Amino acid sequence: MRIIQYPHPTLRHVSKPLKRVDQELHAIVREMFDLMYAANGVGLAANQVDLPYRLFIINLKSDPAAKEEELVFINPVLTSRKGNAEAEEGCLSLPGLYADVKRPERAVLNAYDLAGQEVTIELDGLFSRAVQHEIDHLDGLLFIDRLSPTVEMDIKDSLIDFDVQFESARQRGEIPDDATIAARLAKLEKLRT
Repeated sequence: MRIIQYPHPTLRHVSKPLKRVDQELHAIVREMFDLMYAANGVGLAANQVDLPYRLFIINLKSDPAAKEEELVFINPVLTSRKGNAEAEEGCLSLPGLYADVKRPERAVLNAYDLAGQEVTIELDGLFSRAVQHEIDHLDGLLFIDRLSPTVEMDIKDSLIDFDVQFESARQRGEIPDDATIAARLAKLEKLRT
């Protein structure tokens, strides 16, 4: 497992709800936390590790020793979005790229945890922003999709660099073609959704 980078097609794939939690899913989650910590992130969605599931993890401290801060959200739904706040965001799938993004300041999250228990959490601040960012991933959206036209122009060259790196990796045979990726995602979806 590895964190995939823009413009990998799985990042634009709308994730499917999970229907079961088992030991394999627990192992996937553990590996996702390890990858997130290695990359100094605070959140990671399943499609960022090339999996088509509605699942993301968060540890706002980004500290592997702070196990009590590790949160897993399965089949999340956001409601009651309120307010408006702008803050800088980055993404482990777009390393080194940061920009200001406007999002609702508060929201309510409904999801299941790794024990299969339903949770409802009122979100605000960084927690709200991180959850919204990760749910965007599950919907095939990236923070760059929420930028103003002016900021889009500012980061255009960086996105071109990501495109060039991606195509180069694909030419070296490190990344399969889109049809092969789509077939793999469909197969994985049938296993868990």
